[in-house]
Formats: sequence, structure tokens, C-alpha cells
Amino acid sequence: MTIAVIDYGMGNLHSVAKALEHVTHENVIITRDPRRILGATRLVLPGQGAIRDCVGELERTELRGLVDDILTRQAKPLLGICVGQQMLMERSEENGGVDCLGFFHGSVDRFPANMRDDYEQRLKVPHMGWNLVAQHHDHPLWSGIDDNEHFYFVHSYYVNATDDAQVFGTTQYGKVCAHVAIGRDATFAVQFHPEKSSRAGLRLLENFVTWTP
Repeated sequence: MTIAVIDYGMGNLHSVAKALEHVTHENVIITRDPRRILGATRLVLPGQGAIRDCVGELERTELRGLVDDILTRQAKPLLGICVGQQMLMERSEENGGVDCLGFFHGSVDRFPANMRDDYEQRLKVPHMGWNLVAQHHDHPLWSGIDDNEHFYFVHSYYVNATDDAQVFGTTQYGKVCAHVAIGRDATFAVQFHPEKSSRAGLRLLENFVTWTP
């Protein structure tokens, strides 16, 4: 049994791998070798930085077609993290507009300028730090995690999915309700960083490595 963290040159690979090793005795590898990715039992698609760079590196390393095929066939569980979630949408506003993988319907939008909270205090962009995640629908990856638990975020753009049935977690930031956990079949993706989210994040990763879609 092997969990492969897909290495296309972008993302917090080693932190994600270390967190996975903390919650499982399965073999955890960081790899861009298509044979090892196809031979793994579970996959993690991380992402960090600008989405144009992430999509571009996925193409440059010739892994985009492989990831597209895995998503289409839904042959094994896949967890997207941060920009790894955003890349699964149809299009992002970032970098003047970038076409993404299109596995989920919806867009990646920038937080509005001059956002304010309920007390009219100005909110910073990027949205950085701890915030509550409301469990919009039940999912096995929420097992043992309280509703409105805190997770750690760093992002200036947020997912706006169009299919409510695929939205499993939301976070309120100002007047924006960001879709921070989405899922379909054997794929689940989150905007927050579970590897930086203490007990709740580790529990989500533990749920992922035991999840049978």
C-alpha cells in the first residue's frame, strides 16, 4: 500500500508527506514517476503559489494527462490541497485568467478589495491564519472532526463551486462564503492546509488514508 504525493515542482511536498507518515504506517512517497503514481493506492495533489505556474508545471512535467486520466477513471482516492483544489476547477481569475483541469464545475475567484467583517474592521487579503470550517454536507473525511473546527489557510483566491451537492465545507471570510472542501466520487479537495492544521488536519489525513469511496 503506497500513498504518492505528486511532485510536479509546486507545493509543500515534504510537510504533506511528513504529516501523512504521522498518521499511517503505509509507504508515503514523493514522486513524479508516472509508473509509481499509477502504482500507488492513494494520491495527493498539493499546490502552492500562482495557479498559472502550477498548471504550467503540471504540463511541463508531462503529468497533466496522467492526472486527467486518473480523475476521469476515478480508480483511486485523490486528495487535492490548497492550489491542488483550485486546479480541479474550470477556470481561475488569477494571472489574468487561467484554464484549469475542469474536474469540478465552478471558478476560482479573488477575494474582493476592501472587505470588512461584521464590526466593519478591514480584512486582509490574502486570507491567512486559522478560520472555522462549517461542514456543509456529511463526508467520511469529516469523521471525528467537529463542525466549525479551525483549519489553517493561506490564499487570496477562493473556490466558487456551482454544484451544491459537491460542496462539503465552507468558510466565511467577510461576506464571502468560500467553498473550502469539495468532493466527487473518489476525489476530495480542500483549500486549507491539513498538514498545518494541528489535530483536526491530521485527523482529516488519517480519514483519507482509510477512506474507501
